[in-house]
Amino acid sequence: MGVQKSTFDLGVPWEKAAGYAQAVQVGDTIYISGQLGHEADGTMVSPALDGRQSVEHAVMKAQLTQAYRNARTILEHFGCTFDNVVEEVVFAIDIQAALAVMKEVRDEFYGADAKPQVANTTVGTTALAIPGQVVEVKFIARLG
Repeated sequence: MGVQKSTFDLGVPWEKAAGYAQAVQVGDTIYISGQLGHEADGTMVSPALDGRQSVEHAVMKAQLTQAYRNARTILEHFGCTFDNVVEEVVFAIDIQAALAVMKEVRDEFYGADAKPQVANTTVGTTALAIPGQVVEVKFIARLG
């Protein structure tokens, strides 16, 4: 007998193709898969048009903002907000571009006046899964 789980998907094509859930709840913990900067239909927001490691800040901000919007949809499904997030991991193909816009984007979702009580790890990487993707954010949230 396995662990009791509740899952949630956004309905994008790669969920079924890759065989994973966008989020899994086990007990009072919600594990949210890496969120991308894509619209509901899976279309990437502001896709980077080349494979360079240097990304315009506007592209990074647009994709990072959409990744947080997608995470908000998942959190809301479980009756949560960003106040429930305890950890996030950001993967970016241009870490300097990510660092330049992360605070502004976080302020939008955690609150500009709030001091986010969230653990963060930011990782530079050479590639991500979807062509044109420049950033991905994984979250862990706790109910309560």
